[in-house]
Amino acid sequence: MSTTLRPLPPEAFGAYMQASIASYAQENVEAGRWPAEGALERSHADFLALLPQGLATPDHHLLEVLATPEGPVVGHLWLALERRHGGCSAFVYNVEIAPEHRRQGHARRAFEAAEALAAELGATSIGLHVFAHNPGAQALYESLGYQVTGINMKKGLLTAPSGA
Repeated sequence: MSTTLRPLPPEAFGAYMQASIASYAQENVEAGRWPAEGALERSHADFLALLPQGLATPDHHLLEVLATPEGPVVGHLWLALERRHGGCSAFVYNVEIAPEHRRQGHARRAFEAAEALAAELGATSIGLHVFAHNPGAQALYESLGYQVTGINMKKGLLTAPSGA
């Protein structure tokens, strides 16, 4: 197999956004970061803030992951360039391989292609966020050479009844 990336066509953008917004909301609920109520709205707001011009948002590359250069489409990857402090780094905001195409090496090859694209665009590093409840993704990223740069932690607290 020769997994490749190509720009997301404009006609696929709406479906991509809808699925990605729902998935991101669900991931945040499962992680305990967000309550279920309002999660879709919060996710939608985050996506609009990151992609105010949709596919035309500068330095954001929404890509289809193809099993071969001819297809089929097996997933999507969102790569963004971040230019800060005189440098350029890349960040993977989202990667999703369709369930029926998982465990075939597509994610690994998509990341390898994304890393090459990021370097071609001038990035000197690439980062990502992975949810703690996704050990499979963590293992993939570690095997690709990604290193933990920070850990967020959370503890639920019992609240005192009002008036106490």
